[in-house]
Amino acid sequence: MKKVLSLFFLLWMVHSASAAVKTEEVTYSAGGAKLTGFLAYDDALEGKRPGVLVVHEWWGHNEHARNRAKMLAGLGYTALAVDMYGDGKFAAHPKDAGEFMNAAFANWEASKEKFHAARKLLEGHETVDAGRIGGIGFCFGGAVLLRLSRGGEALSGVVAFHSALPGQPAVSRGQVKTPILVINGADDGFLKPEQVAAFKKDMDDAGADFNYMSLPGVRHSYTNPQADEFSNKFELPALKYDAEADKRAWQSMQEFFGRVFGK
Repeated sequence: MKKVLSLFFLLWMVHSASAAVKTEEVTYSAGGAKLTGFLAYDDALEGKRPGVLVVHEWWGHNEHARNRAKMLAGLGYTALAVDMYGDGKFAAHPKDAGEFMNAAFANWEASKEKFHAARKLLEGHETVDAGRIGGIGFCFGGAVLLRLSRGGEALSGVVAFHSALPGQPAVSRGQVKTPILVINGADDGFLKPEQVAAFKKDMDDAGADFNYMSLPGVRHSYTNPQADEFSNKFELPALKYDAEADKRAWQSMQEFFGRVFGK
């Protein structure tokens, strides 16, 4: 049954990124770093539409992020898969991924500069309504969006999939201006119950527009069809693709964006 669901969802993903979707690599820079993004939009649609920034997993700007940008374009958004590492950095091993991720969080000011450069690029695209910009992030990318939101970044809404839950910066009432949806697996081995509880409390204390979905029986990286390959190759049993959870989470994202974008 799971194999059938996996095949169905993959076919649906291909359909959602139909021939009307135009894609292109774009280059930009921040703080002296050369960055490579991937832009996707439906050029058959008329008028301006919301833009969505797609922030990659800890591996770096990969096909998973690009595929999600194409899927978003198939839903009528203009999407930009961003580059948070720059200079062609891409991890071939979890050790490298961890180092890249930790460096990005350690030099947070530089990371914010990279994100804002991508946001400016997306806002300036001819198809985009610059007043309606959202974001989605996976794993590391989800944590990037959540940390930005904690710091007062004003976006129309962000969705974090199998995301870490940053505790920084400290939040106060009214500081979190961005509506947030977090969709994590209940069996995500990278999350501790106390981390989840602390993050929820922070959001409640801040009075944030926030919802946390916990998917029963679902592990980390459930949206990435390569998760099982990575799990076997690097002996990371915490990783597991789950087509049914992926489909449910993607539908929840669409409903969330429908609300925050008024679309």
